[in-house]
Amino acid sequence: MTLTKPGQAAGASVRTRLADVAGRLFGGGSPTVFALLVVVFVVIFVMNPSFAEPPSMMAFLKKAAPLVILAVGQYFVIVCGELDLSVGSLVGAQVVIAAALIDGEESRTVPVLFVMLAFGILVGLVNGLITTLLKVHSLITTLGMMLVLYGAIRLWTGGAPTGALSEAFRQPGRGGIDMPVVRQLPWSLVILFAVVVAAVVLMRGSYGRTLIATGDNEKTAMFSGARVWQVRTSAFVLSSVMASLAGVLIGGFAGVTAQVGQGLEFTAITAVVLGGVVLGGGRGTVVAAMAGALTIEALFTLFNQMALPSTIRPAVQGVIIIAAVAYAARERARPGPHTQTPPAPPEQNPDRDPAVT
Repeated sequence: MTLTKPGQAAGASVRTRLADVAGRLFGGGSPTVFALLVVVFVVIFVMNPSFAEPPSMMAFLKKAAPLVILAVGQYFVIVCGELDLSVGSLVGAQVVIAAALIDGEESRTVPVLFVMLAFGILVGLVNGLITTLLKVHSLITTLGMMLVLYGAIRLWTGGAPTGALSEAFRQPGRGGIDMPVVRQLPWSLVILFAVVVAAVVLMRGSYGRTLIATGDNEKTAMFSGARVWQVRTSAFVLSSVMASLAGVLIGGFAGVTAQVGQGLEFTAITAVVLGGVVLGGGRGTVVAAMAGALTIEALFTLFNQMALPSTIRPAVQGVIIIAAVAYAARERARPGPHTQTPPAPPEQNPDRDPAVT
């Protein structure tokens, strides 16, 4: 029997409380992320009261819309137990491809949008089928796709993209509807609202329940009749489609450079885990994932107002991911209220014949 000293027990209790606080702050579920979002906004409003004015809020939401849409796509993949590291490179590839194909011609805008959609679906299918049918881990699959897209675009453009986006292509990310109070209701916000409604409806239906069940327990989902490989492949397709849509919005206000979309995959993952979605799948809501994206964007805005260097952003994202993963692993290891401790084996007398009852 091992005896624990009171001092050791108190130290372990303090460490446990600190781990709970860190985990709940950086990955403890939807109530926490909404509270954190409110706190960040309050600090921003105190430092810059003009930020609370409707035009400033509309500008913030316009800037945050692409990240929120990326977080929705990443949520579909993470909640079913996978990861997608290719979305950042896909965003950059879509913007560069659109600029090269449109080349300033307004009449080419709609056909190029369909080309972008088809290309996004193709990338998602490749990611999903390699992961599900060839049994390659999604981390490796999408990392490879990220490098393929990154290298192919630079090989094609020589590191200096050519062409130009049309004004019609830029309108969804740059334009909006003129209104009296907010000055302008951004088209990106309207698109974001449509994505939010579609994602919530999708996750409340049978597909969403199957997606979560697949991430929670793959074998159980298979025994219940779910086609796991189809569900996970469709999640990768949705992620790539969301990345393509985010590329359209980013193309509206960002320049056509080889660095467009760089690092967005990690920012989207950070947003999702900050919303309490467990890496490994099976738990989390799409609304909380979107709240995590808004919180990340608000934190970056706060850092800008505090004149902090931009290099602090990757460090913050790393802390959030590590804390969220550690908290999720601890929660999974913690026995539930109905968990029973197996009975100890009966003691045996070494001098007694075990065959004698």
